[in-house]
Amino acid sequence: MAKIRIGIIGAGNIGTVHMGEFSKLSGECEIAGVTDLDLSRAEQRAGEFKIAKVFQSNDDLINSPDIDAVIIGVPNQFHAPLAVQALEAGKHVLLEKPMGLHVDAARQIVKASRLSDKTLMVAHQMRWESVPMQIKQQVEAGELGDIYTAKAGWFRRKGIPGWGTWFTQKEQSGGGPLIDIGVHLLDLALHLMGSPKPVAVSGATYAKFGPDRRGIGTWGTPDWDGHYDVEDFGTALIRMEDGSTLTLEVSWAVHMDTDNSPFIHLMGTDGGASYRGSQGKLLTEKFMRPIDTELDTPDNDEGARLRLSRHFLECIRDGKQPLTTAMTGFTSNLVLDAIYESSRTGQEIKLDWTV
Repeated sequence: MAKIRIGIIGAGNIGTVHMGEFSKLSGECEIAGVTDLDLSRAEQRAGEFKIAKVFQSNDDLINSPDIDAVIIGVPNQFHAPLAVQALEAGKHVLLEKPMGLHVDAARQIVKASRLSDKTLMVAHQMRWESVPMQIKQQVEAGELGDIYTAKAGWFRRKGIPGWGTWFTQKEQSGGGPLIDIGVHLLDLALHLMGSPKPVAVSGATYAKFGPDRRGIGTWGTPDWDGHYDVEDFGTALIRMEDGSTLTLEVSWAVHMDTDNSPFIHLMGTDGGASYRGSQGKLLTEKFMRPIDTELDTPDNDEGARLRLSRHFLECIRDGKQPLTTAMTGFTSNLVLDAIYESSRTGQEIKLDWTV
């Protein structure tokens, strides 16, 4: 079978990550093109990864007959227009998270995906981490019983990315840590819980560091001529249709003792599971005593992003549904928008699933 020809839109940090991973799968695909608003950066990446062509614009890449699939790794505000354009042009799409800037943008992508016969996959790489995959196997085997509540979070003590750039401007990013890193934990927690349907959200957001230019992290280059109008801490309680609940808390900056690792705790009737960073644990009770089983990431683990990349290619080649569809991305956007609205109004928000 002919190799799948990939075009990458965005030659920044995340685009470069995708170039590295798909380059490892050269037997199945080739990175046939790249483009970026900064063409010199695209040319540099093309040289580093031996990419055949630097396209002069997004339109040129998307409309090229030499491209089968498009990877979109650009600021959040451009996700929906580029994804819709690529799907309408007959391209498969791997779209970075969050799927949309907000739920209305996500709806546009869902509608375009339903009208297309091409693969649309959201790049939630944490589903492909070794320990969560092990936990998911135990959940599906019924070892935890009914999961009635879960807690997920990611506390960065000093991690505001790119202060003053698109990361910290709501019009371009959609929000702060909730939509940046919280979206990963939200998606993974719902996945591990068995994908219950969220129906209501209560939440609150705070901006206590960013406006004062504190809590600056190492990701991205600050633009001190820019501005900061997003949260740096968010918390929410999410209620599901089946009565289960999920608590979500994330920060870019906070005064607390934290190891800066993402975590999820699942609490079930027959057992529980905990995930933190590269390790995890299964917990249950036997003979009136607590029993714990340690879970580790193997030393020779190939990595979540490589598994994600391979899955994307398999879905294209075999015509199967990806693990993270347009509706999983829509779910995340729907819940995140509700958290922001709940914080603004002080009220619980009922979710509208209309697409």
